Amino acid sequence: MKIKHLALSLCLLAFLPSFSQKKNSPPFGKGLFNLVGKDSSYTMKIGTRMQFLTISTWDKLDNDGFKDPQQNFSIRRARLKFDGFAYSPKLKYKIEFGLSNRDLSGGSQYTSNSPRYILDGVLMWNFYGNFEFWMGQTKLPGNIERVISSANLQQVDRSLLNSRFTIDRDQGFQLRHKFKLVNKFIVKEKLAISQGDGRNMTTGNLGGLEHTARLELFPFGDFSAYSGGDQKREKSPKLMLAATYDFNQDAVKTRSNQGSFMLNDIGFFETDIRTVFIDAMFKFKGFSFMGEYAYRDAEDPIAKDSDGTLTGDIVQVGSGLNLQTGYLFKSNWELSGRYTNIELNENITGNNPENQYTLGLSKYLVGHKLKIQSDISYLTELGKADELMWRLQVDIHF
Repeated sequence: MKIKHLALSLCLLAFLPSFSQKKNSPPFGKGLFNLVGKDSSYTMKIGTRMQFLTISTWDKLDNDGFKDPQQNFSIRRARLKFDGFAYSPKLKYKIEFGLSNRDLSGGSQYTSNSPRYILDGVLMWNFYGNFEFWMGQTKLPGNIERVISSANLQQVDRSLLNSRFTIDRDQGFQLRHKFKLVNKFIVKEKLAISQGDGRNMTTGNLGGLEHTARLELFPFGDFSAYSGGDQKREKSPKLMLAATYDFNQDAVKTRSNQGSFMLNDIGFFETDIRTVFIDAMFKFKGFSFMGEYAYRDAEDPIAKDSDGTLTGDIVQVGSGLNLQTGYLFKSNWELSGRYTNIELNENITGNNPENQYTLGLSKYLVGHKLKIQSDISYLTELGKADELMWRLQVDIHF
């Protein structure tokens, strides 16, 4: 199997030199190639990106300060992307593959024990007016931080709120619509019905269906809300206010469609899980602010066998708050700060509140397409040693 994957990659690389000699190759950051059919019946933009990450952590073991340093070097993400339209500009598509070890992780018997190469595989059909119908695997309309691409983050990576509560990607359908309410006031509605088990599942639908609804309000007009920081230095204040409600019926994972499977003596433990997100994004003249609140509850958060015996699996119920702000100087240096609080239900999960404070510094050479980012975080959790974490990451996107 690995030989086949290697052969496919070599075949793809064999074609690159012929394409790279084209005089109309796009500028840096706009994709490797922009292909257009001879009859203009299709387009395809091919792009790639990588993130190189270094992490160092220290634990506060006693009153003498931080000790026990740990280091990690990794290719955090390595992606290959294709997007464009087919037959008509109203029928768009996106395909994205994840090739780093962390991109491929999470394989199980329910994904045919295979690496999870596919991140996105979705068709987007603008069938009428401002209505779009989506079909395939892609991100659900969840919290803003998750929908912002990892390529366009303001800090090295997403917050603890996202890692605990995100609903991430799934397979199914989405209906999206937008309209102008008054003057510049724009409203966007997003609905999704998905399998509820996460991405790259090959073993049917293990629980019930997942239903997601999101409403976004842009009172001062549309803007790049789904991009970290104010790269465009908005000349007038821009604001997005949004809320998401997600209902995963008969969910079989500890974090709705994420986390680990809850197995019991008859197969799966199933419970209804509800997740709510409320978030905002504000940008003006280089200043940006993002706020997120998340809440998750479950009908029965403690997994059991058929006789009532506890299995040890627990749904991660509770709430989270994430506040993040930054200022982009004219020199394209950006200073940012973040505060995150996680409070899982202690009576159920046994977890204590977590608080993380992060200070970030970024240098944008070509916007988000080529940048160097570093941040330092201080994590406190009652009953555990405090942790200090420093990260350095370089992003390059073609």
